Amino acid sequence: MAEVILMPRLSDTMTEGVIAAWHKNVGDAVKKGDLLAEIETDKATMELESYQDGILLHIGTPKGGKLQVNDLLAIFGKAGEDISSLVAQHAGGAPAPTPVAAAPAPAPVTEAPAAVSKPVADVANMEEVVLMPRLSDTMTEGVIAGWHKNVGDTVKKGEVLADIETDKATMELESYKDGVLLYQGAKAGEKILVNDLLCIIGKPGLDVDVIVKAVKGSAAQPAATASAAPAAPAATAPAPVVAAATAPTVVNEGRILASPLAKKIADEKGIDLRYVKGTGDNGRITKNDVDGYVPAAAAPAAPAAKAASHVAAAPAGQVSFEDVPVSQMRKTIARRLSESLFTAPHFYLTMSIDMDAAVAARGKINEVAPVKVSFNDMVLKATAMALKQHPKVNSSWLGDTIRFNHHINIGVAVAVEDGLLVPVVRFADTKSLSQIGAEVKEYAQKAKDKKLQPADWEGSTFTISNLGMFGIDQFTAIINPPDSCILAVGGISQVPVVKNGQVVPGNIMKVTLSCDHRSVDGATGAAFLQTLKSLLEEPLRMLV
Repeated sequence: MAEVILMPRLSDTMTEGVIAAWHKNVGDAVKKGDLLAEIETDKATMELESYQDGILLHIGTPKGGKLQVNDLLAIFGKAGEDISSLVAQHAGGAPAPTPVAAAPAPAPVTEAPAAVSKPVADVANMEEVVLMPRLSDTMTEGVIAGWHKNVGDTVKKGEVLADIETDKATMELESYKDGVLLYQGAKAGEKILVNDLLCIIGKPGLDVDVIVKAVKGSAAQPAATASAAPAAPAATAPAPVVAAATAPTVVNEGRILASPLAKKIADEKGIDLRYVKGTGDNGRITKNDVDGYVPAAAAPAAPAAKAASHVAAAPAGQVSFEDVPVSQMRKTIARRLSESLFTAPHFYLTMSIDMDAAVAARGKINEVAPVKVSFNDMVLKATAMALKQHPKVNSSWLGDTIRFNHHINIGVAVAVEDGLLVPVVRFADTKSLSQIGAEVKEYAQKAKDKKLQPADWEGSTFTISNLGMFGIDQFTAIINPPDSCILAVGGISQVPVVKNGQVVPGNIMKVTLSCDHRSVDGATGAAFLQTLKSLLEEPLRMLV
């Protein structure tokens, strides 16, 4: 049976998309995960992967054409399948663009599958229906981190409707219509596949049941199973909280909005922010809220009780463990890095760099710099300048071709609670140390607050991962596709070095370059590291 694909909402503010390119033509066989098209949104041009197998039978608009969110993008099915009715219904009843004989048309209409395709087409034209958007370029499903609106609430265009946990970040989903929230497709903590029913926004009195049945159609059973599956972890997750025997009432569920300072103070005081009522915008918890929080009588014992529940959950000598559901971000990290390590032939080059001059220069730079410059900022600037001289390292393996990028966009790996994000400093070779420092700090804070948008992490040509601040001297990193290389940066250690025939203390930093041998050879990577070393050992060259 033919399947309709609607234009996904690829950014939190997207209302329409432009087809930058089609990677499949009508009649082509498409597999799940194949690159289907490139879609230009209001923030970036993003690759759209197919999330099903089939033959591409119809495209909604050619290259350069515009489609509104939830307009007909494509139709998949079996070769020779009649899709004229679907095309006509999605075009508002206009005649089908492809000529179809009148006789064969009634045959599929009388069969059971036709009863499913008709409601899907009808629903697609209902402006009250909101489908799960595809908020990242690799997203196939989203988890409801929390609803900002409840059923019965009035919703205005631009208001935050829900927090959606994607494979890369938790993003705020804004409503792009006015009305009343009449239906929610899942509860907090549950999963919804891309293009499945997220919610219904319309006028009071709308027959919601008819729309829900029309959307789910014959897929009602699988949908029920999917919604039931996440319910088990949700039911078991609160168990440790109940065991803690605390009196306070939980006022914050799912994602908790709090200022960084409030989080820090709460952590220092051992306060669980789930019990703190926020007075800021959208219930955001502020410093004053944490300072003024008075726990219930049993609350002070909560941290100890909670710790005890984990330590003494079972009698001594008895095996005990806890299974924690894998987050969307962690799933994607596992998939992408596994693909990278097992597909790209990695090799590693390590070099020691004398950082004495960099240490001295940084102190002088920070005496006059508007933004405090870190050693990581200096490494990033030196890397950008070295890439300018060694374009083969600033490349991507594309199978039949190698793309040598003329621009230098450096991804900076940032550790967050759920995994790893890589925001991108664009055109890094054209920016000063102060500009790089300010941008990296802003990205790091946005990553920790889960405020990064797809445009912030797309388009890197090279990646830097720095674990020096954790006391790591040296490590190897897995390449971040589609980049050809990633630089692993260790900490600066004071060690004995020989200078002018004498043993003196020196500041040494080790870096390891992971290279994709398909696009970068050993000599190429070594030459890049030599240039990087010379720039960091004579940092004044970066200021010229």
